[in-house]
Amino acid sequence: MPTAQHPPTAAAIAAMRREVQVALDGPSGLDDAGRLDAIRALEELACTVSAAQTALAAELAESVDGDQETLGIPADRRGQGVASMVALARRESPHRGRRHLGLARVVQRELPHTWSAWRAGRITEGRATVIARETACLSLEHRRAVDEALASDPVAIEAMSDRQVVAAATAEAARLDAASLVLRRRKAESERCVSIRPAPDTMVWLTALLPVASGVAVHAALTREADTARAQGDPRTKGQVMADELVARVTSDGADRGPGVTLDLVMPCDALLGTSDQPAHLVDLGPIPAELARELVAGAVASGDEVWLRRLYASPTTGELVAMDSRARLFPAGLARFIRLRDQVCRTPWCDAPIRHIDHVKSHGTGGPTSGHNGEGLCEACNYAKEAPRWRARPGPDGSVTTTLPTGHTCSTRPPPIATIRRRTLPALQVDYVLTG
Repeated sequence: MPTAQHPPTAAAIAAMRREVQVALDGPSGLDDAGRLDAIRALEELACTVSAAQTALAAELAESVDGDQETLGIPADRRGQGVASMVALARRESPHRGRRHLGLARVVQRELPHTWSAWRAGRITEGRATVIARETACLSLEHRRAVDEALASDPVAIEAMSDRQVVAAATAEAARLDAASLVLRRRKAESERCVSIRPAPDTMVWLTALLPVASGVAVHAALTREADTARAQGDPRTKGQVMADELVARVTSDGADRGPGVTLDLVMPCDALLGTSDQPAHLVDLGPIPAELARELVAGAVASGDEVWLRRLYASPTTGELVAMDSRARLFPAGLARFIRLRDQVCRTPWCDAPIRHIDHVKSHGTGGPTSGHNGEGLCEACNYAKEAPRWRARPGPDGSVTTTLPTGHTCSTRPPPIATIRRRTLPALQVDYVLTG
């Protein structure tokens, strides 16, 4: 079988995949020991396949760098768009594509023992990523020394857990260059942030990346508040008290309410009126049940918060937003707001990142009009990627956007429908409510 050093062609890979698929069509005929051996063999194959993807990604990056050099692209801008190309091929987000490409650029050249264990199927891409991450702060000489200490024995590295690998890499890095760990800690502290992502059952994960002292202090304060409340007979669980207290402290929700918070809720008007249960869409979060959407609106009205209604017109055949009522005046950038509401998340396939840029599909400099038809919502990374050399994007008459990569591959996207169930050709409603005192 071809190795990661000499990856097979796409046709050969397709033939191997068909063979595996045929084997899945019926009972294997193996005993339990044979089944376990086969699972292990497939796991090693999966590791080798991921290593082959990495080798090809590194080759692609070198090829694009050379091509952009011939075009006169400055060195600090070369490689733009490669991570997005890799992400599209792997059917994953550009963020994951950048991580994969970053690993591909360094693992063969700077971590030879890790690369050898990976392409032999002894470690996963995740394990190789951990080693690369934990040695990123070191010089090339020290990085290779840690790589040799950890991965020169493939049997030993295979038997270690990720936590053991982190501990061993940190200890070896501290022995070789303790100052680098201090610089790494300071850099990590500068990257503190708060993020949000959807969770099941119309919940969200609100995550804060904090310096260890700050994080422990926040958790201790919430724990202390929960223990006090429970001791006084509060029927809520400890976790519920901590979550409610976090919301109350951050939003100043109570007697002393802080500045207003705007929530953008898009829903069919008949769902708002209670005559249907078509799902709504909470901007930057995703779909929510109609019942919850009505509760949010009713609760905002009952509490005296400001509620704005804006009519958004959806196509009766596709459910895509096609126009917005011109009377809306909550924000002056009405067209940009309409595109943001229509596209919901970054238009790049498999990205799903929040929209940060509203930009022309066909650039304004080449005659592209500033219109809803020629506009799309993208995250910052994807908007920069489409500006790379030899990338082309064109809007289609049906509202689609077709992007052509430098390799000639194309991908097309359409705005998501405002609702999956369409019983009437009624306009949708944009419900903005501002939480004020």
